[in-house]
Amino acid sequence: MARIMIVDDAEFMRMIIRDILLMHGHEVVAEVNDGEEAIQIYLEVKPDIVLMDIIMPDMDGKEALQKILIMDPEAKIVICSSIGQQAFITESMKIGAMGFIVKPFEPDGMLDVIRKIAEPN
Repeated sequence: MARIMIVDDAEFMRMIIRDILLMHGHEVVAEVNDGEEAIQIYLEVKPDIVLMDIIMPDMDGKEALQKILIMDPEAKIVICSSIGQQAFITESMKIGAMGFIVKPFEPDGMLDVIRKIAEPN
């Protein structure tokens, strides 16, 4: 199972994602509020996958995505975005995100994205 870092400014969303991941055998190695904090602890926890919100205060997910990929070009980052933010998703995929989850999401949909990214090709 995957070691996952959750990056979202909404505590309730982190809790929902964490509970789903833990119920399905994944390990949550870190939970952070924004992109700035994600960059600071990414190398400490070295997660298999980062689930990152796109709209956050201080540093948004797009900028954090770019900076993490500079530090670790092998980073596996999944963008989580609300409906209606298609342009952000498209731009994030061009930068190097490996997948996206549209909020609100079904647990199975999120787990499918994680499974596809976590499994070696």
